[in-house]
Amino acid sequence: MNFNNTNKYTKLFLGLIFDALGYVSFIIPGIGEFADIVWAPASAWLMTKLYKGRTGRIAAVFSFIEEALPGFDIIPSFTLMWIYTYVYSNKSGKNTVTTR
Repeated sequence: MNFNNTNKYTKLFLGLIFDALGYVSFIIPGIGEFADIVWAPASAWLMTKLYKGRTGRIAAVFSFIEEALPGFDIIPSFTLMWIYTYVYSNKSGKNTVTTR
C-alpha cells in the first residue's frame, strides 16, 4: 500500500474507516480484546503508510499502544492524526511570507 500521493480528504475517509475498525472490539462481545491483538500492529503499520516521517512513526507507536491497551480503543487516533497534520500543523506553516 502506498498512500504518498493520496488526497487529504481520502486520508480522512480512510482514517475514519480505520478508526471504525478499531471500535469493532466494543461491538463484538467476547472476541474484542483478541481482535486487538491483530489490530494493534495492523493499525500502527497503516499509520506509518498514511503519514510519513517522524510524526507518522510517533503516531504509529501511539496507535499501537492505544489499540493494545484495554479500554483505550475509543480514542480515534487516525482522525486525530489527520487533524494534527492538516489543520494544526498547516496553520503554523502556511502563515509565513516569502518575498522574491
